[in-house]
Amino acid sequence: MDYRLELVLIPVTDVDRAKAFYLDGMGCSLIVDGDIGGGKRIVQVLPPGSPCAVGFGIGVTDAPAGSAQGLHLVVNDIQAAHDELSGRGVEVGPVRWYDHGEWIEGVHPEHADYMSFAEFADPDGNVWLLQERDFEGTMAAA
Repeated sequence: MDYRLELVLIPVTDVDRAKAFYLDGMGCSLIVDGDIGGGKRIVQVLPPGSPCAVGFGIGVTDAPAGSAQGLHLVVNDIQAAHDELSGRGVEVGPVRWYDHGEWIEGVHPEHADYMSFAEFADPDGNVWLLQERDFEGTMAAA
């Protein structure tokens, strides 16, 4: 039995502002934007290369806006991802890696999997982490 994670809901205050951020700032593709009845609306976007969509809307979660923390976007070149998002107007923190209890600025010197990070937030304060991993060829096999 496969259990595929295909949607993660995040809480936002302004659906149209969030939609603009995820489409324009992050370069996501729009999957759904629709009325689901009862005054509720769902928007689903897909980050480039991801099989898991991000959903938000009106009446889709009771969580407070900005409470989604530590959502990881795994990339195979963290500096390129940082530069791309920054170029789209997203305020991304510095690339850094963790070594023996302290953060060191820059990409891990050996580009070790799961060791380099950069953080950014959407307009509501939901926090995302870029994380570097060499996955060339493995995503196609998944």
